[in-house]
Amino acid sequence: MNNLSIGQLASAAGVTVETLRFYEKQGLLSKPQRTDSGYRQYPPDSIKRVRFIQHAKQVGFTLNDIGELLALRQDQNTACADIKSRAIRKIEEVDQKIRELERIRDALQRMAQKCSGAGALSDCPILEELDDQEENNG
Repeated sequence: MNNLSIGQLASAAGVTVETLRFYEKQGLLSKPQRTDSGYRQYPPDSIKRVRFIQHAKQVGFTLNDIGELLALRQDQNTACADIKSRAIRKIEEVDQKIRELERIRDALQRMAQKCSGAGALSDCPILEELDDQEENNG
């Protein structure tokens, strides 16, 4: 397969040209060779790399995490256990976010249950509780 233009790579990988330029600036995608007229020419394996980046983002890895995973992938001393430990850390981060979101949902449900939705704005129990929290934290 021949080298790909930035548009061809974007189309094949299912991303935008701007996304590819961003990945390039972030160091996630190697700077491609250029034609004499200045057009980027990506090797065919770039499609796989961009899809890897996209999939890693979908499962919660940050761009920094992804950069580290890509670097580890190139390191001959990296073991599968190294990658697994990063996945386990990401699971722990996700679990923490879930607990935080559950706490937020519970607080909002409690406030919404206190409010009948009727009456004057000055008597709104949701606003009163938010004011009370501000006083307790301030």
